[in-house]
Amino acid sequence: MFLISIFQFTIFSSALPVPPPIPVLPLPTSPQLSWQLSEMALFLHFGPNTFTNTEWGSGHADPSVFAPMDLNVTQWVNVAKENGFSRVILTAKHHDGFCLWPSDYTDYSVKSTSWKNGSGDVVGELAEAAAKAGIQLGLYLSPWDRHERVYGKTIEYNEYYMGQMTELLTRYGIVKEVWLDGAKGENEKDMEYYFDDWFSLIHQLQPGAVIFSDAGPDTRWVGDEAGYASNTCWSLFNCSDATIGGTDTKYSQQGDPFGHDWVPAECDVSIRPGWFWHKDEVPKSGLDLLDLFYKSVGRNCLLLLNVPPNSSGLISDKDIEVLREFTELRSIIFSHNLAEKAILSGSSTRGGLNDSRFDAKNVLEEGIYSYWAPRKDQSSWVMYLDFPDLVTFNVLLVQEPIQMGQRIIRFHLDILTENGEWQKVAKGTTVGYRRLLLFPEVETHGLRLVIDKSRADPLISYLGVFRDPFTNTNIVDSTNVVPKQDFRYRLLSKIQTKLFGWLQSSF
Repeated sequence: MFLISIFQFTIFSSALPVPPPIPVLPLPTSPQLSWQLSEMALFLHFGPNTFTNTEWGSGHADPSVFAPMDLNVTQWVNVAKENGFSRVILTAKHHDGFCLWPSDYTDYSVKSTSWKNGSGDVVGELAEAAAKAGIQLGLYLSPWDRHERVYGKTIEYNEYYMGQMTELLTRYGIVKEVWLDGAKGENEKDMEYYFDDWFSLIHQLQPGAVIFSDAGPDTRWVGDEAGYASNTCWSLFNCSDATIGGTDTKYSQQGDPFGHDWVPAECDVSIRPGWFWHKDEVPKSGLDLLDLFYKSVGRNCLLLLNVPPNSSGLISDKDIEVLREFTELRSIIFSHNLAEKAILSGSSTRGGLNDSRFDAKNVLEEGIYSYWAPRKDQSSWVMYLDFPDLVTFNVLLVQEPIQMGQRIIRFHLDILTENGEWQKVAKGTTVGYRRLLLFPEVETHGLRLVIDKSRADPLISYLGVFRDPFTNTNIVDSTNVVPKQDFRYRLLSKIQTKLFGWLQSSF
């Protein structure tokens, strides 16, 4: 009877499914996941600087200069939505201290202008338009205030700042991101900011919001205003090793593979040379924005693209034209995943070949909540794609299920040559939420993605193979590309070795 019970237990236990792999710490919070999934946000620098042709206002411009005759925030929101930006972030208060909402703590705001007879509220209008369109709202409240008389008095100004922050986070519905930085001019008044108090207040009032700053706590500055991250970009970070206004740029760009905090990077850049609208400035091209997309979203970051409204209160036609070109380029390149034509297989599958929860086919489903998982404790992690016909491509897209932690340290891509040999064509380091690799165009019947090193068993949630006919992939970043001559060199070396051996045997 005892032996029968053991036999029954063995049969029962063998039929039980293998559980998912254990996540690898640190992990993103729910607001951080929402932020990462949004991929791109539109920054809206707007205020007196728009009308005075300046970047950093003095704080002494007459409020009457703020006079947008045709302000239409619905246009701003529609431009964002039509071009794939799921979030807008407004400069509610820039360094000049002018408030785009009627703050109770100062008269230096829209209520002291002739716009709408002093009863206007740009923040309120934008919040309403964004909510109606299903676009997330973010707000920038500059810590540096060149107008407020109590600036420089630590207690008084921190109270003032938190009072204004409370107004913004309690009057306008759901706010998904609060943006602040450490910008401050030289020889400015000495001022201590109570960042920890601010962060606690923000999380109390808007628990679904992420806080951006040079050092987190939820999302970090990438370390430049050029709009791109390092080739290696970890979401892992140590907030204790960073300070707002004084973080090492390289550390911000790359993150930390041993970091204890999850603080992904945000890449801010302007579509124009300046952050505020200036009549004589020309926007970047659609191809420029595509390049930024590869180097920000394609490197595990969020792209925060500044598109400043003009003095009429509208996003300029030239900027809209560029954004539409950018959108069309992305649509043409990424609308069809060539990997869907392939037969996929993995070097192993967690739970065995019959466990569809971890099957290699999962990588064709967009999103992060299904994935391929190999068996535990393997020494080789490979995904194979076999195509019935030749395919031509020059872009690889890889995603990890980041809710399970960021794992992959190093990987490479091989194609199958006509001679039946594997040839390395591209290599990369970190993956994270999304990694895009560009390389010279190749043609093949088969390819394999090889994970060379990982913090734990690697997991792949999405795999894409695409052709970009617009980018000159012969001049892309060489750190990702394995030059074609490598294969020819190896072949030549083999010939030379054989020839040398033949010559030796002849003498």
